[in-house]
Amino acid sequence: MEDLEGFRLRARAWLADAMPRRTGGPGSAEVEQEVRVARARELQRMLFDGGFAGLVYPVAYGGQGLTPDHQRVFNQEAHGYEMPLLFNVPTLGILAPTLLDFGTEEQKERHLPAILRGDELWVQFLSEPSGGSDLAGCITRATRDGDVWVLNGSKIWSSGAYWCDWAMCLARTNWDAPKHRGLTMFIVKIDQPAVHIEQIRQVNGASEFCQEFFDDVHIPETDVVGAVNDGWTVASRLLFHERNSVGGGSPYVSGGGLEGGGGTRLPDNRWLAEQVGAASDPHVRELVAESHILDVVHAQLAGRMAEGMRAGVFPDAAGAILRLFSGEKTVRQTDINVEIAGTAVVAGPEGSTVGLFGDLFLGRQGSCLGGGSTEIARNIISERVLGMPREYAADRDVPFNQVKRNPLPSR
Repeated sequence: MEDLEGFRLRARAWLADAMPRRTGGPGSAEVEQEVRVARARELQRMLFDGGFAGLVYPVAYGGQGLTPDHQRVFNQEAHGYEMPLLFNVPTLGILAPTLLDFGTEEQKERHLPAILRGDELWVQFLSEPSGGSDLAGCITRATRDGDVWVLNGSKIWSSGAYWCDWAMCLARTNWDAPKHRGLTMFIVKIDQPAVHIEQIRQVNGASEFCQEFFDDVHIPETDVVGAVNDGWTVASRLLFHERNSVGGGSPYVSGGGLEGGGGTRLPDNRWLAEQVGAASDPHVRELVAESHILDVVHAQLAGRMAEGMRAGVFPDAAGAILRLFSGEKTVRQTDINVEIAGTAVVAGPEGSTVGLFGDLFLGRQGSCLGGGSTEIARNIISERVLGMPREYAADRDVPFNQVKRNPLPSR
């Protein structure tokens, strides 16, 4: 296997020759989404053709078969270059690794190379309008009909579903079993008449969150992920990958970050302080330093968690520590940015990059909700890392069709 220093030099030379520099210009939560998605696909294909896509994915599925350390080195060298961050979450960081863990050989051969080439973007259909944070309380149903499953129901808060090609969808397949033991995970093709997607308008004008409606969607038996009625095992592993990705500790993401702010990668708050003429203000300098310290701590924590889980020192559930810190850090840094910018975040010139810091403020609590809320992360840490007693649940081990719940709305 290629040594890290040799790989670093090779990656550095290739990036300089093949990849465009990131401009860091202003953008919008609504501007040219189709163009942004098409550009991400193009950039992912460039990585693939250059031999730098899927660095830790097996060679058999189009990857490079390298280590997380190689991915870390590449991410360091890729700083300042335009990268297909749209692919990182959930496609590369969550769903493709879950397919690696539980997919059949046919499923992996069919989808993983296409993902790494940039041909397929994926999304997860997990949350439901009536479910809140109780993922196992899923009522979207799949009924077997010969060699196919027929899917009906609805999912919600699916980021970017309208631009994606495929989804992993959790559905109830056995109503007589307790809620965790009657679920199955399916691969669902999105672009078909029986799948209807509605975009949800957010307070900042963005509309990437979606709700999906399934009306007799036919899914072949070959698109079951894992075992029938054992979908909770698959979902639990998916959530492990999600916590690592959202927390910044996934070895599968490329380019060293997630895409946010409507596709715009904003400059840091040192730039922001200069733009609003506050770079020499002592208090502002303290805020910039605090934000930088949070980034340093986050990077060190991510490294320690990843290494500890690979070595078996920490349980997989320890990823919740990283997820918790990441959410709280994002909220604090967003507040810091607004304090630095002052009224410019709401009253600046139209199209100003400074104003986009205000857009991020409107959605800052999303960092404590997406990927599992920080409250859930605290529960996971207490129960599965620290070994504290589990929280009482009245519906545990009760057949799902006997669990008391509100009646379903009529359609």
